Amino acid sequence: MPSTAASVATATAAAAALPSQSQRRVPAAKSVWLNPNLPTSHHRHKSAAELQQRQHEDRTIDVPALVSALSAARTAADLASALAPHRPISGRLLGALLSRLGDPRRGVALLDLLAPDLPPPALLIPYNLLIRSACRAGDLRLASGLLLEMRDRGVTPDAFSYSTLLAALTRAGLLDHALTFLPLMEDDAVAPDLILFSNLIHLALRSGDGPKALALFSRLRGAGIRPDLKAYNAAVAAYCKSGLLRDAKRLLLHDMPADGVAPDAESYSPVLAALARRGRHLAVVSLFSHMRAVARVKPDLSVFNIVLNAYGQLDLAREADRLFWSMRRSGVPPSVVTYNTMLRVYGDAGLFGEAVHLFGLMRSASDGIGGAGSNVKPNVVTYNTMIAIYGKSLEDEKAGSLVQDMQANGVQPNAITYSTILSIWVKAGKLDRAAKLFEKLREAGTEIDPVLYQTMVVAYERAGLVSQAKRLLQDLKDPEGIPKETAIKILASAGRVEETVWLFRRAANTGEIKDSSVHRAMMDLFAKNRRHRNVIEVFDEMRKLGQLPDSETIATAMNAYGKLKEFDKAAALYQAMREEGCVFSDRVHFQMISLLGAQKDFEALETLVDELSHDPSIDKRELYLVAAGIYERAYKFDKASQIISQIKSFNGDVQKLR
Repeated sequence: MPSTAASVATATAAAAALPSQSQRRVPAAKSVWLNPNLPTSHHRHKSAAELQQRQHEDRTIDVPALVSALSAARTAADLASALAPHRPISGRLLGALLSRLGDPRRGVALLDLLAPDLPPPALLIPYNLLIRSACRAGDLRLASGLLLEMRDRGVTPDAFSYSTLLAALTRAGLLDHALTFLPLMEDDAVAPDLILFSNLIHLALRSGDGPKALALFSRLRGAGIRPDLKAYNAAVAAYCKSGLLRDAKRLLLHDMPADGVAPDAESYSPVLAALARRGRHLAVVSLFSHMRAVARVKPDLSVFNIVLNAYGQLDLAREADRLFWSMRRSGVPPSVVTYNTMLRVYGDAGLFGEAVHLFGLMRSASDGIGGAGSNVKPNVVTYNTMIAIYGKSLEDEKAGSLVQDMQANGVQPNAITYSTILSIWVKAGKLDRAAKLFEKLREAGTEIDPVLYQTMVVAYERAGLVSQAKRLLQDLKDPEGIPKETAIKILASAGRVEETVWLFRRAANTGEIKDSSVHRAMMDLFAKNRRHRNVIEVFDEMRKLGQLPDSETIATAMNAYGKLKEFDKAAALYQAMREEGCVFSDRVHFQMISLLGAQKDFEALETLVDELSHDPSIDKRELYLVAAGIYERAYKFDKASQIISQIKSFNGDVQKLR
């Protein structure tokens, strides 16, 4: 847990980094987060009887007229003059005035002027009104500063203060700024609620930061808050995004029913998609059957699309065909993604006639003729799929003419279109034609993606034109019209170490590396070439940018530390990432156990194995096998035998349960 001073410093820096709603200069005396001119608690306050008398007199004040006078004030003296007849002011009247003033900065000036009239506890509502007003105006820098000023002034923010500010920050997509206030909430004994956690988890997920989403979900459960369907769905998606599929299935099939939360189609969709990405298409079909027959969950469009693709990968084109034509009867009309998936299924199964027929239905919609596909018009993916199908049927001329047809229908080709047609021409022996098109695309400034570049590199290498392939890769060292991050990925995938390193360091020095996938590509490249010191350098650079690494990235870094015999640093990284809330795959835990074995620190190894054996997300059999193997390599056969006995006992218990 960070110290209070460190938490405040972090939140202050985050608030200062937020863009201001207005570019007008604010005088130093009106600093919006730490105002040195605000009175402190030693100022004399009116007695309770006097304040009560003022509250009685408030009822006779013409508040709309006073608000008009305050709105017309041009200087602090004008504000003081308008309020002079009503001072000392009550908290009730101050709140009424602040709620009616449209400009939050005018409200700040009003609060600065009237703060001496009230004790610190009475300033809570006025501050909350100002925070709400600043958030509504989109001035999040002012809102953040007001909350920090409250704490400096001795006014403890409440749940309304934090929830109003954090909700506005999450809506604006400022996740990192929102997270800086969580330690302050704990210091002020304000517990985040389920809605706040759900919003933060969804924001982390939308920004592509799966590890941070999982850390927030763990924090939610650690606070004793029972997740609802929205929070569970976000956590399942985050586990899948981080490659922790077993944990996602545990949430879906065990934890959600145990908490009385019925999953919906959105709960199943990320798990099905993750299984499909891993090539486990039979498991996709099995889970889909469980979803419909056991859980009684109605599939949505995304689920249908995933399952149709799985049927295609399993060469079950007829089952996919039946499911596709039954979608409308289920109340789920197919989308263009569904049609594109079916085209790919037909193409992979060699059912070119069915593919052409379905494509014809889509083109009739484009021409306004109507028909079964009248609501779905072909897009660029549709044309790309059909071009690939013509390539499979060795009809390269039809594939080429389809590019002209799509342009005539207002659908512009993309990099995949050109990459596909280039591959078809190369396979058809028309390398000259492919090379001319590629050069024409480069001269026209067409966006060149890694797939397109790699297509030509491979084509040149297969044709024996090594010098042309090297020239293309050399051009990437000083790319024009290609983002440096894209060029780095192309070079890394081609295994060009020196060129990749030169470009990466150049881009890193100029601050052009923002995507964490670039860092992962560099770490993988260095790891394959046994340049473990460079792996650590890239990992440290990634952490300096504030990126929370995923499980596989941590595993790569720990492996590099192990290869360098820097076991203490590996252990420190493992512990630090656990404290930050990173959710590890089994590989990371087992790797730490192996490093402890290599270090011959068997006491720490035994402690970690015992700790992990109580973790329900760990595969116990694999855990014990890893530990037994380490003891065997260390010639501790008695200990290894003891662990093997535990495995047999564990397997026996599993059989009894079955």
